[in-house]
Amino acid sequence: MELKFFPYELQLRHTFTVASYSRTTTPDVQVEISYDGFTGYGEASMPPYLGQTVESVCSFLSKVDLGRFSDPFQIEDILAYVDSLSPGDTAAKAAVDIALHDLVGKLLGQPWWRIWGLDAAKAPSTTFTIGIDTPEVVKAKTQECAGQFNILKVKVGLGTDAEMIRAIREVTDLPLAVDANQGWKDRQAALDEIFWLKENGVVMVEQPMAKERRDDNAWITEHSPIPVYADEAVQRLADIEALKGAYDGINIKLMKSTGMREAWKMATCARAAGMKVMLGCMTETSCAVTAAAQLSPLADFADLDGNLLISNDRFEGVLVRGGKLVLPDRPGLGLKLL
Repeated sequence: MELKFFPYELQLRHTFTVASYSRTTTPDVQVEISYDGFTGYGEASMPPYLGQTVESVCSFLSKVDLGRFSDPFQIEDILAYVDSLSPGDTAAKAAVDIALHDLVGKLLGQPWWRIWGLDAAKAPSTTFTIGIDTPEVVKAKTQECAGQFNILKVKVGLGTDAEMIRAIREVTDLPLAVDANQGWKDRQAALDEIFWLKENGVVMVEQPMAKERRDDNAWITEHSPIPVYADEAVQRLADIEALKGAYDGINIKLMKSTGMREAWKMATCARAAGMKVMLGCMTETSCAVTAAAQLSPLADFADLDGNLLISNDRFEGVLVRGGKLVLPDRPGLGLKLL
């Protein structure tokens, strides 16, 4: 197996603002693993809060020696070795994982949703994200996308939440999900807002308060009239046990979980613990978004719109039709290079 990689900066269609920062680009590294005439594609996307950079990802990938493995089907052994190379670098590890899964799926001649025994017809609708902005811009963004989606996701947490929701409600009555990105500071105020949000058509909320404030988040979850999902509070499989009772569900993102292998295990573990499953993404090309979408038939919520937020996608993969995810019925991830 031969591993290649190169930096690729993602260009956002609009300035993207959440409770803690704004940006117009996202650093990214594209990965290819070749074997026996087949090539698998992967990527590492690095929004600021992950604490990873193009330099750190490339440094990690330069240490990966896939030549020590003769068979790409040894996914467990290969990815256990990759994970052992450092305690962090989750996005870099995800890039290898995604490319390896794409490669193995191509060698098998089947898409991963079928290999996992899932029904592509059960893929859910995906949310489309509206970042924090002025009411005028929020309305314009909503008008641009409302007719294409069945549910929207709204970033909140900067003190303009009501203004944002009212602006959206001037344009559409679609159901909404909200993501506070740890932006709420007082649990009673957060709960009061959640009740108001429910009255305004919000059906779920992500990460109300700082991930370190487990007891406050648990109190909100206990009293909330809508499901509360962990996002920043859950990174990998080992985190799930401590989240029982503190959240109704978890948001699984490949850049945090180290890729598809662990994401599958996290979804299985969450289900066994009686928790809901959401699949999310960063701003990514269709490569990583389509990798996450392979799991989507078993999810309660999907927020897989990262490829729709950029203007320089390299791939065609998962599509959105009538607001619903449509998984490609092609081997591996089912990607086409543009």
